[in-house]
Amino acid sequence: MSTVPLLLDGQWTHPPAQSFGPVHNPCTGEIIAEVPMCGGAEVDAAVQSAQRAYASWSKTPVYDRVAVLFKYRQLLDEHFDELSRLIVRENGKTLEEARGDMRRGLEVADFACSIGETAKGEYLPELAAGIDAHTSREPIGVCAGITPFNFPAMVPMWMYPVAIACGNTFVLKPSEKVPLTANRLAELFLEAGLPEGVFNVVHGGREVVDALCGHPGIAAISFVGSTGVARHVYTEACKHGKRVQSAGGAKNVLLVLPDAELDATLQAILSSAYGCAGQRCMAGSLLMGVGHGDQLREQVVEAMNGLALGDTYDDPSAQMGPVIDDAARDRLFTSIADAEAEGLALARDGREGVPDAGFFVGPTLIDQVEPDSDIFREELFGPVLSMLHPETLDEAIAWFNQLPFGNAATLFTQDGNAARRFAREVECGMIGINLGVPAPVALFPFSGWDESFFGDLHVQGKEGVMFYTRQKTVLSRW
Repeated sequence: MSTVPLLLDGQWTHPPAQSFGPVHNPCTGEIIAEVPMCGGAEVDAAVQSAQRAYASWSKTPVYDRVAVLFKYRQLLDEHFDELSRLIVRENGKTLEEARGDMRRGLEVADFACSIGETAKGEYLPELAAGIDAHTSREPIGVCAGITPFNFPAMVPMWMYPVAIACGNTFVLKPSEKVPLTANRLAELFLEAGLPEGVFNVVHGGREVVDALCGHPGIAAISFVGSTGVARHVYTEACKHGKRVQSAGGAKNVLLVLPDAELDATLQAILSSAYGCAGQRCMAGSLLMGVGHGDQLREQVVEAMNGLALGDTYDDPSAQMGPVIDDAARDRLFTSIADAEAEGLALARDGREGVPDAGFFVGPTLIDQVEPDSDIFREELFGPVLSMLHPETLDEAIAWFNQLPFGNAATLFTQDGNAARRFAREVECGMIGINLGVPAPVALFPFSGWDESFFGDLHVQGKEGVMFYTRQKTVLSRW
């Protein structure tokens, strides 16, 4: 078992931490490493390192920055399988899901390589008599990222490749539950020729988060995690004058109309609700069947029964892995028990038939949920799907719009008019039509609303570039 190091000034170092947290293999429950729970001193060291590097990196010509990013992109591709296996080991998702995690991160690296085009300014001669005008987008300083456990590669790469491509320097605080992938990503960036101090990695929990939010040397913070912590990060960082994008939780709907194409719909429901063991903010967690609810429930349960749980690291036939740790497993078991005590129907109970070792929760379907049920509004973040039975499309949309979250919703139908109404009337930032997971690729922003996002500029796409730059306007008369 190893101790996870920090990256400061281009050097891997072991701080004199007072406490350590376990890094598990969730499939077995085995502790595979221990991570230092750092504090303000380590954050300050990382920020000072980033500040020193910013003086030169912010003035580095764009093609020189992009040359490092192209080399980094090449190294990520060369180490794709290694990184995917590392994600499986510390997160527990299947190898194919880990490869998807990597692919989506690589898409952002590709996008960052185009920074010369996406961050260009504008020019207008003769704005007034003898006066020319131009704008430029310039880096903002030291940026920080605080990332969750569920996508050890993709979510950090939503942030630091774009920030660094724009000329900023970066401090990453990955989830203390999955620090190994983040460290390996940083190692490869150094190997690509990134100057010392441009990218720094600090590990820990809330003490590190609060230190980042309050540090005067940080200009902007990106966060992805639960809504409670997202709100805390947004409030604290804004209080200290920082630019913030803070993505929170979700309660996404899968709405099935009677004319939906059955086989493709069932596959999309399973992938959405139980892919990555339901541990993603794009997971479908509310299933609504209009006009054929009972039949749909039976078809979904039959498909769920065919999902094979297992050790995703050693068993290639496993179709679904564990949740991240014992606390997550116990919390989900409690939520299932509470739903049963409330009188809801367990169409499939994920507490039964799970492996003895590891942190497994089986695919679960809770039926007869109503909009006033506690489970309707709570983000469970696991393989637990709740089913409701609205009578009409109008009622389904009204129920969804009661939710405090505004992340994603999907409609399964062959009716273009219903799809148009759904897309226009549902109050959330990402809509899918016959897509179980309507997550945008790197060219488009990941655009949650309401309790699913705090801030103005979202991650990815042009909004990501705007977040990590500030605009300067120059008026010239000669």
